[in-house]
Amino acid sequence: MDCQETNEHIHHPENDQQYAGLQVNAGVEQPPIINPYLKRRKRPQLSAAEYVEGIRNGNTAVLGQAVTLVESLNPEHQIIAQEVIEKCLPFTGRSQRIGITGVPGAGKSTSIDVFGIHVLERGGKLAVLAIDPSSERSKGSILGDKTRMERLAVHPRAFIRPSPSAGSLGGVARKTRETIVLCEAAGYDTIFVETVGVGQSEIAVHSMVDFFLLIQLAGTGDELQGIKRGIMEMADGIVINKADGNNIERAELAAAQFRNALHLFPLPPSGWTPEVATYSGYYELNIDKVWDMIDRYFDHVRNNGYFSERRRQQERYWITETINDQLRARFYSDPDVQQLLAEKQGMVLGNRQSSFVAASEVLSFYYNKMRNQKS
Repeated sequence: MDCQETNEHIHHPENDQQYAGLQVNAGVEQPPIINPYLKRRKRPQLSAAEYVEGIRNGNTAVLGQAVTLVESLNPEHQIIAQEVIEKCLPFTGRSQRIGITGVPGAGKSTSIDVFGIHVLERGGKLAVLAIDPSSERSKGSILGDKTRMERLAVHPRAFIRPSPSAGSLGGVARKTRETIVLCEAAGYDTIFVETVGVGQSEIAVHSMVDFFLLIQLAGTGDELQGIKRGIMEMADGIVINKADGNNIERAELAAAQFRNALHLFPLPPSGWTPEVATYSGYYELNIDKVWDMIDRYFDHVRNNGYFSERRRQQERYWITETINDQLRARFYSDPDVQQLLAEKQGMVLGNRQSSFVAASEVLSFYYNKMRNQKS
């Protein structure tokens, strides 16, 4: 049968008379990619009480949904999330919060996998909150930390949650802290917080953990120079990774240099002198020594009362940070401020007004507007 007779609306040049004896049959119609009989059902929104019940029962699916609510920018989701957090607060505060940082390539994710298995072998539950850097161009994140935590990713008593930084370390830190509350309410007694890398994020993470661990490498030429004094002062413990094979001597030398450098710093408020250890995350060497150091730290700060004092300091810090964030958001979302700010920016760029005077006038305008609204 001639294809042109059955498919008159389809013209195949090959069926032209000049190509005698050549026929092209109509192709088979392809089925749709999506099953036409599939009915998509929207997942019902749980109530705050249902979220809390699921979290308290250790339901990781409900816990993941609650974390998604915390990270959501939807105002309705935020209302539910804050109610869930408030109801979870009585069940929190009984975990060990450990921040882990280091230069890119230091082996943070691999080390967390090994450290986590070591912790779980002693009993309890572990939550890993990993902050993943976002692209400045696409605003996307790979969120691939689970691929480097092969054993923890499938462990029944481990919960791994990567979160994109999305260009706002302060916002992520605040949401990470709220996620810690949810994880503690779910019964996770050890919580790791992995940071983006050496930089500004460490300050925020340090304000929400009990122990701050700095992972370093030997033989990279930055044993002392490459580590900023601020990061060194925040660290409660420093560990040199990849101390195996021919690298053992270099790792021990780097550890000695770090110990000497730490002696030059004043004693921290905890009264604990930061210790330095070497280990190999890949070959799982000296993991017990690293964890013995962390155990000694917690015994020390619990005995001298600093553990509770640090938690209180962190609560005060986050009250101030939350107020600052909300004031900033309210200020910049005001349409009148946006209009005036655009005008002032034009004047500053045109060299008709200094940036300091422009900022002062915008703030004065906002203050006067708030006073008029109250009166």
